[in-house]
Amino acid sequence: MSKPVVVTDDNFAAEVEQQAGVTVVDFWATWCGPCRMIAPILDQLAADYDGRVKVTKLDVDANQRTAARFQVRSIPTLLFFKDGKLVDQLIGAVPKPQLAAKFDSHLT
Repeated sequence: MSKPVVVTDDNFAAEVEQQAGVTVVDFWATWCGPCRMIAPILDQLAADYDGRVKVTKLDVDANQRTAARFQVRSIPTLLFFKDGKLVDQLIGAVPKPQLAAKFDSHLT
């Protein structure tokens, strides 16, 4: 079973921007209630989409440089990358069906 990959300022380029296919980055923080609400959903989606979508997590408190670079002002923010290029974003805690639909929309 696949779990989200932890990314940092230091490995963001290698883990996200140099990856082929779809990568989702969850910008979150430990103190963020909505972030904790969607964490188990992202864990499930990481398993459901294993081999098709790479799910990653970036703690905004510990990695402020990357959060600032992508102008993340609210969390949770999910950024969708395709072949290393930013293609979409989703802000806030949303239900699993909406997240799964967003994942699916980037697989075509």
